[in-house]
Amino acid sequence: MGFNFTVMTADIDERAIRRENPEDLVMALAEAKAEAITSKIANLKAGEISSEPLLLITADQVVVHEGVIREKPSSEEEARLFIKGYSRAPACTVGSVMVTNLKTGLKKGGWDKAEVYFHPIPDDVIESLIKEGTVFKVAGGLLVEHPLTSPLVEAM
Repeated sequence: MGFNFTVMTADIDERAIRRENPEDLVMALAEAKAEAITSKIANLKAGEISSEPLLLITADQVVVHEGVIREKPSSEEEARLFIKGYSRAPACTVGSVMVTNLKTGLKKGGWDKAEVYFHPIPDDVIESLIKEGTVFKVAGGLLVEHPLTSPLVEAM
């Protein structure tokens, strides 16, 4: 489509930002990421970005399971607990997107959610996912699109 873009990380402590409501949490995290990256861009030297940035897009996602917000699992035990639970009850993904106009400072964002129902997830699949390690990089350790779990998705 002819768009030039640069990928940057916000490098924020996401666990330091807390909200009770998952929709408020993902919006607060997307906003915090926008603020952090806006500061990074302001501190860049000429030539470090190919052209003057105009739009900044940030996002976040959490998983809600049985009424509890789940972010990235912090241990194998937690990942195992999270993934096993998805066989018992649906997971609800709550995601946000924030678009910031870097010239005007105007920000617009929103959130959406989807429920994911799984067939029983076998222990060998759970152990393979944990060994692979990707589950530690995603909210709730939930990998709907992963080749090991996608056949186990009953409905979305």
